[in-house]
Amino acid sequence: MGIVAGLDSSPDFTRIVVCDADTGAVLRQGYAPHPLESPEGGGRPADVDPQAWLLSLGEAAGGGLLEGVQAIGVSAQANSVVPLDAQGNTVRPAMVGGDKRSQVAAADLIDALGGREAWAQAVGSVPQAGQPVTKLRWLARSEPEAAARTAVLLQAHDWLVWQLLGRPVRRTTDRGGASGTGYWSAATGGYRPDLVELALGHHAVLPEVIGPADAAGTTPEGLLISAGTGETQAAAFGLGIGLGDAVVSLGASGSVMAVHTEPLVDQSGMITALADATGMHLPVVTTLNAVRALRGTAELLGVPDLESLSELAMKSTPGSHGLVLLPYLEGERTPNLPHTAGTLAGLRRESMRPEHLARAAFEGMLCGLADALDVLRGRGVEVRRVFLLGAAAELPAVQAAAPMLFGTQVVVPQPADYAAIGSARQAAWALGVSRGTLDPRTPPVWQGAVAQVLEPGEELAVGQAVRRQFVSVREQTHPGAL
Repeated sequence: MGIVAGLDSSPDFTRIVVCDADTGAVLRQGYAPHPLESPEGGGRPADVDPQAWLLSLGEAAGGGLLEGVQAIGVSAQANSVVPLDAQGNTVRPAMVGGDKRSQVAAADLIDALGGREAWAQAVGSVPQAGQPVTKLRWLARSEPEAAARTAVLLQAHDWLVWQLLGRPVRRTTDRGGASGTGYWSAATGGYRPDLVELALGHHAVLPEVIGPADAAGTTPEGLLISAGTGETQAAAFGLGIGLGDAVVSLGASGSVMAVHTEPLVDQSGMITALADATGMHLPVVTTLNAVRALRGTAELLGVPDLESLSELAMKSTPGSHGLVLLPYLEGERTPNLPHTAGTLAGLRRESMRPEHLARAAFEGMLCGLADALDVLRGRGVEVRRVFLLGAAAELPAVQAAAPMLFGTQVVVPQPADYAAIGSARQAAWALGVSRGTLDPRTPPVWQGAVAQVLEPGEELAVGQAVRRQFVSVREQTHPGAL
């Protein structure tokens, strides 16, 4: 069918892959960092000039990378807001990432609608600091003049698609991106403009939500642009996950998502009811503590890196000689314990050895993510295998413990930019539908990710005993938290 491209504009860089439209084989790729200035004290800026994304895109596509490409898909970081005025100009820099400025605004919005359950029923999620709807509330309270000038609301991938098409009158988004805003419901498939007004103080124009296989438009040069989607949804699509699959992502914090046939309403706020990039649903449960618990333990033990911590942990045995670490170092979201701290339990003279604490850190992190998996399982989400993502997924201590603690087959895909690959697959789908060679209900079948497959095997009973040990300490320390 030809060649297609997928573009992933992450918080730090742009990556572009060019793929065979029939098989998904990656033919060539480009990369460029975003030209962003770090704020004082380091970290990522909460405000970004969207032009930086275009500059990065142009650099990544240099050298004729897109020559011969017939369609392109776009994914970009979630939880971003690009406020535009009536002429389509940015009112202020884009608000991106998990913006702590908005924490008070999130609490305000929850109260303004009548509580957590009201929000869960309305849009399938309870406002969090990073969500677009919460950022709008912060904007209205902190920068009222900018809020008053805001006439159009886009997210990062919406804005990039619009720019690639030459800023047409029609602005589009997809179900996946819309479902993370806090003002679109995956259950009804419609916007809640009243929630935009509640947050921003007035009405704003929202992009049209188009279908997973629809095209957003065609450039004057004849390049078809697909709907685009959020980075999370694109990565799931690039991995090729389906019903029965879950993805556990190991970053500083952790996330668990799974494909499901229907949206889930959860008034506790632990589940965020996202839509995916295929027409299905993608409930997500987040933990605040994953690899940060490993890094903290490595610093405490004086080991130089996570590889050394893993090597140390492998000298211990499952159960860490009775040591249990509740890794709630930043508070926790699953379970909902925002103001708590971590707990180390089971200290005995024989357990007070570095290798046992190292093992307890790995088991604590994975048991916390297993708790998140159980939140989904408890709502009827089937989990037959788990895809494990992130650099820490390569560590021997993670690979030894994850299958037994998750109680299922674990797949560790070869590192790749699955969000860019997913965007390219979406482009191939839209291209095929436009030519009448693909069904709009069935995405193209691409070769799966090269992966290592790990089975719990005979260790399953041991793993479940370790889980029970963890749950017992959690229940004693935080009764009824889950």
